[in-house]
Order: sequence, then C-alpha cells, then structure tokens
Amino acid sequence: MNIPNRITVSRILLIPIFLIIMLVPFKWGEIELLGATMPVTHLVGALIFILASTTDWIDGHYARKYNLVTNMGKFLDPLADKLLVSAALIVLVELGYAPSWIVIIIISREFAVTGLRLLLAGEGEVVAANMLGKIKTWTQIIAISTLLLHNIIFAMIPFRFDLLALWVALIFTIWSGWDYFAKNNHVFKNSK
Repeated sequence: MNIPNRITVSRILLIPIFLIIMLVPFKWGEIELLGATMPVTHLVGALIFILASTTDWIDGHYARKYNLVTNMGKFLDPLADKLLVSAALIVLVELGYAPSWIVIIIISREFAVTGLRLLLAGEGEVVAANMLGKIKTWTQIIAISTLLLHNIIFAMIPFRFDLLALWVALIFTIWSGWDYFAKNNHVFKNSK
C-alpha cells in the first residue's frame, strides 16, 4: 500500500476516535471561544474531524505529485470521505445540531453514488471524483466543521453561518449527484 492510500486509511481510522470523543459523555467542561460556548469534547471532536478532513487534500496532492494514483486510491478516497462525512452528520443529528431530513438527503446521495461506482467497477470502470464532487465534499466539511464548532466566529454577530453552510452543502450534494448520474447513465442503458 502506497503512502497516499495509507493516509486515506488513517482518515478512516480517525472516525471511531471522533465518534468516541463526540458521543461518550466525558466531563471535560466547557470552553468559550470567539463568542461561542461549547463543550471541550466538541472542540476536540471538531479538531479531529478537521484533521481527518485535511488528509483528503494531502493524500490526493501527494498521489498526483508523485504519480501514485491507483485504482485502490480512486476507490478508497471517496469512500473514506463518505464514511467521515456520514459519521459526522449522524452525530450532528444525534446532538440536535442538524436537521435530519438534510442529513438523510446527503447520505442517500452518497449511497447512490457509491452504488453507481460499484456498477461501473463491475464494467471495469473506476471513476475518480470530479471537481464538482470535490467542491461538494469541501462544502460538507466546512458546514460540519462550523456546526461542530458551534458557529464559532459568527456567534459574535448572531449570524447562522453554520446553517447557511449546511444549505450550500446540500445544494452541491444534490447538484454533484445529478451530474454524476447524468455523466454515467450509460451503465443503466447497457444493463438488462
């Protein structure tokens, strides 16, 4: 396994740590930062999520720079993103910070695209994420990070940037899903 794929696997391995920090009722107290008050566990969980999310850029950059792009990486990288984002969104619903219907739409899109990727793989095609998919992922990461950080910075000027960011992520999620299916609809035309 090459270095970019190991970085991708590390992103997957950070998910259970993130879940434990966010969901186990540790009594670490609260912290006030830039107008937002939050449990210390949420700050630590957010930092773990941000660190894990950053590995998405690092593994892709390293793979392209050193010509280490592999089919395994093309498959694992978006899977790791989907697992991390889905876990974080489910935690946000559990904590009451994100509307469940938005999370259901986002996760449903992720399952649908993963299913299409599996169909394409069965036909010998491995499709890497396109730019719209990458924008979708980053809007989701920004939305999740601001929700986990209790709308930090924007809490001082009562503006719900976190919810606006979630709506933007929802729009890009739907748009990129539509685009992915439109570009790969030959799978459905060829299957009987």
